[in-house]
Parts: sequence; C-alpha cells; structure tokens
Amino acid sequence: MRDRLLAAEKVKAIDWRDGALYLLDQRILPFEETWIGYTSAAGVAEAIRSMVVRGAPAIGISAAYGVVLAARARFAEGGDWRAALEADFALLADARPTAVNLFWALGRMRERLGRLKHHADPLAVLEAEAIAIHDSDREANLTMAQLGVDLIRKHQGNAQAFLTHCNTGALATGGFGTALGVIRGAFLEGMVERVYADETRPWLQGSRLTAWELANEGIPVTLNADSAAAHIMKTKGITWVIVGADRISANGDVANKIGTYQLAVNAMHHGVRFMVVAPSSTIDMNLASGDDIPIEERDGRELLDVGGTRVGADVEAFNPVFDVTPADLIDVIVTEKGIVERPDTAKMTQLMCRKRLH
Repeated sequence: MRDRLLAAEKVKAIDWRDGALYLLDQRILPFEETWIGYTSAAGVAEAIRSMVVRGAPAIGISAAYGVVLAARARFAEGGDWRAALEADFALLADARPTAVNLFWALGRMRERLGRLKHHADPLAVLEAEAIAIHDSDREANLTMAQLGVDLIRKHQGNAQAFLTHCNTGALATGGFGTALGVIRGAFLEGMVERVYADETRPWLQGSRLTAWELANEGIPVTLNADSAAAHIMKTKGITWVIVGADRISANGDVANKIGTYQLAVNAMHHGVRFMVVAPSSTIDMNLASGDDIPIEERDGRELLDVGGTRVGADVEAFNPVFDVTPADLIDVIVTEKGIVERPDTAKMTQLMCRKRLH
C-alpha cells in the first residue's frame, strides 16, 4: 500500500526551496491555488495566525522553517544572534495556542540549536533539522495509514461508509494526511463505499478542502452540514468516524476542531467506532487531561460574516475553534508509534515509550 500511496500523491501545502518557505494559501481554496513565499519568521507567524497554513502537523513544519529564516536574519545582523533569536521563537509560539505540534517543532529546533558550537554557522544545520521534521511527518503519515487500514479491515473488511470532520489530508500535514491518510489507504484497499464530510463551520475546511482533496482523487464523497451528522450515523450505515487531533493529553483526551466532541457522543449512541489519527508529536504528556488544554477562541465575526458579508444579527458571537473529546468516548488513537485502544494514562505512557514503527 505504501507504494500506491506514494504514487497517488497529488496535493501538497508546504514547499521549501531556494531558501524560502512557500505555502499554498488555504483561505481561498478550492477557487484559487495560490502560493505565497515567506522569507521571515514574522511572515510565517502571520501565515499561521491568519490560516494561510492550518492543520497541526503543517503548522509545526512551517514554524520549523520559520526558525531557519529567523536564524539567517539574526546571524547576518551579527552580535549576540542567539539571544536575539528568542524573540522569533516567542513570535512563532504565539501564532496559535492549541496545536501542540507547533511547540514540539520549536522545541526540536531549539534543542538542535543548543547542540551547535557557539561560533558555528547555524544555517545549514537548522535547515537540515527543519527538512528532517518535514520528512518525518511524511513518513509518519504512511505508517499511520497502514495501521488505520489494518484496523478497519480487522473489524469489517468490505466497503464501508466513513464520516470525517475538518481537514486532515495533505493540506494539513507534510504528507498524505492523518485521518484522511487512513481513508485514502482504505480506498486503495477497496474498503470505501462513501465518505461523508462535515462542512466544518465557520472556516468550512470540510467543504472547501476535504471534499476537494477527496474528489480530486476519485474517492466518493458527500458533503453534509455539521448538524446532519447524527442523522447520517442513524441512516447511512456509518461504521467509523475518523478524525485528526491538535493536542492529545496524557490520559488520551483529544482536542480537535470544534464539533468533534459532539461527533463522539453521537457515535457512542449509534454504535459507530471512533478513531483519532495523529502523530506522536501531537501528544502532550505534560498535560494530565483535556481540562488542561488551552482552547483557542477566535473573532466572533468569523461566525457572523460569510465572505466579508454580514449574515448574522447584531449580537455577540462565541467562537471557540476547538473542543475536547474525553478519552472514554474514543475507541482508538492511531500514531506512527502504534495504536492505543480505549486510551487511558497508562496506555498513553506505554505508547510514548515505544520507538516509531516503519
């Protein structure tokens, strides 16, 4: 399956070339495919904040390249460039609060920087580290796809109907996707009858991005309103809800795009299995439970406006963009290190002690 996934690669959102970071502007997909070039950490931070790039793995990869750009500028200025670089680390870290991959990638870049000799040129070493982070995510996607497909086959090998939320494909990662990578793999194995994609309000990642990715690959996809999910589970024979994650706490609670929690509640009621697919960099063992995960709230105008035009009443709008799904609603978490069924703290700790699978 690995070779077939590689052959099926059509979409990417991140490109590092000629010493600059290029990001596919996801705010205007699927109507325009526009790449924007960045040569500064400030530019990358703004791209993350303004949703040019989104998806926890893609945010982390972009931040790593942002450190390379920052180091180049600080090193050229001379003086105590390492001390000056701290401002750039802080700027990138402040871009989005919930996706832990951002902080994981920055931590890895900081650790590599710390192993440099004091007077060494940092640019080649930091660039190699950022590229390694990018390549590692791509490999993790392939491993998770295989593990997820094996799990689906174990429970029911024939063609099935799946439901997914937000976008977890190539646009959200450095490779083929997390949850969508599993769905892609299942399609290659003949196990996808249809994918139902929540539209994912208010940024419509499901309708603009997920449906676009799946349709481009010939995978049967039907778009639905988020509020139709329970009805679809009841009437359309859904066997799995498959989603990604932005942060997973030590006990297996999962923060993901707003609306995921209610999917898990509905899945439990309807006897639908619930799978979370995310690289181990998403797991934050420093947080005991989902209660400790910071939840980003964005401008209420994202709910009240559509395409810059006001469609809502003149009222206050509450716009949390993530929610937390308790571990006891999750059947399985799939990572590149392996799978955890019915997650809890002991199982998550055991998982994080493992080496990656290949």
